[in-house]
Amino acid sequence: MSNAARKRTARWVRRQRVRKKVFGTAERPRLSVFRSNKQIYAQLVVDESGKTLLTASSLDLRDRLNNGGNKEAAKAVGELLAKRAREMGITEVVFDRGGYKYHGRVAALAAAAREGGLQF
Repeated sequence: MSNAARKRTARWVRRQRVRKKVFGTAERPRLSVFRSNKQIYAQLVVDESGKTLLTASSLDLRDRLNNGGNKEAAKAVGELLAKRAREMGITEVVFDRGGYKYHGRVAALAAAAREGGLQF
């Protein structure tokens, strides 16, 4: 098994472990994070109905950001997501780190979302 395949499998196992415990409802949707090497994405999901309420990504902020794969971009995405959630009347969420460590870009996005008014 290649190193990349081993990393992919390990992330999948961590993601499944987190998803057993984290479930989004209409009152508290799940804030799901995905990061690639070049971009970062976040979405609010209601797992009861399987619907995505809103999304935010570094692609939405292309004109403001030079690079979508750094902490500044993650912070901007967290702020944008919190702003959109407030407009929809959502204040509480459950955080799903997607199998990633709560560190770096994931932590920056979470901190910015908290500063923007989301509680988790």
